[in-house]
Amino acid sequence: MIYLKTDDEIELLRKANLLVSATLTEIAKVVEPGVTTRQLDTLAEQFIRDHGAEPTFKGFPNPYGGPFPASICTSVNNVVVHGIPNDEPLRDGDIVSVDCGTFIDGFCGDSCYTFCVGEVKPEVKELLRVTKESLYKGIEQAIAGHRLGDIGYAVQHHCEEHGYGVVREFVGHGIGHEMHEDPQVPNYGKQGTGKQLKNGLCIAIEPMITMGSHELAMLEDRWGVITRDGKPAAHFEHTIAIHHGKADIMSSFAEIEEVGVNCIGVHVGVDLQAAGVTPMDDLKRIKAASKHSMISVAGGINVDTVDDYKAVGADIVIVGGGINHAEDPVAAAKAIYEKVHA
Repeated sequence: MIYLKTDDEIELLRKANLLVSATLTEIAKVVEPGVTTRQLDTLAEQFIRDHGAEPTFKGFPNPYGGPFPASICTSVNNVVVHGIPNDEPLRDGDIVSVDCGTFIDGFCGDSCYTFCVGEVKPEVKELLRVTKESLYKGIEQAIAGHRLGDIGYAVQHHCEEHGYGVVREFVGHGIGHEMHEDPQVPNYGKQGTGKQLKNGLCIAIEPMITMGSHELAMLEDRWGVITRDGKPAAHFEHTIAIHHGKADIMSSFAEIEEVGVNCIGVHVGVDLQAAGVTPMDDLKRIKAASKHSMISVAGGINVDTVDDYKAVGADIVIVGGGINHAEDPVAAAKAIYEKVHA
């Protein structure tokens, strides 16, 4: 049964989802080579509990085995979803999808973000970019009067147009007092089909997209699900409400993408001189403001050698590249500049 929420309930859902976003922001600050996913889980659980909430994933029942043992799902590389945190350090070039849920004041929050770890291959960055784009294309269709198939079609069409696989076995869902409520929200479908979207409907839209085939296999722990061909997968998720006829995004990526160049870098071809950033002192200030150990630039900074970058304190230097997920790279560069000069 689909349960439509009142305006007051939507605000309580927003509170839970913004806490999820804040938790993912804390994780963004520490994701780097050498960190273990168990360390990320410990950080997340402490942060969630310190803010008066419960991690909804911990102890979540499993029809195939034991309850989920952690507070977040950490799915690395070819793990599509439900990865259990462990003691294996993340490596340079990995990606890790961190799915997080909270329960506070009687309502649930749920969101996921796929992070780059160090320098990631361009083709993997492209997978992340397209997957995130598909999330927003799905959200654009979340309008009162449209149908669930319109959301699924938008996600599927965008990803398959780029040659990627769209996972069928795992889908988005309704959300409210329970983390998983009706209706299911597939990332595939036909336009004009499925349940009609109405004001008050609250759903989690979460594209899970693979670089190759969409065929999956389950790990021995009976939780983690991997791509059968071993190729990487990406996962982005927002919780939204149909409110006043259109999508109201209750979770947020903005804070995550302000943390540092792990999420907001400078895309290839963006000239930082256009953003007013040239002196070494400005580069140092960007590094300090990013709260991260990596600086990624595409050019335009008046620095002659890699050693000069290293002198700033960057552990990883990517010259001529970037790992930007911002929709507008130039605006992102300007935002960084304005932030450090505020």
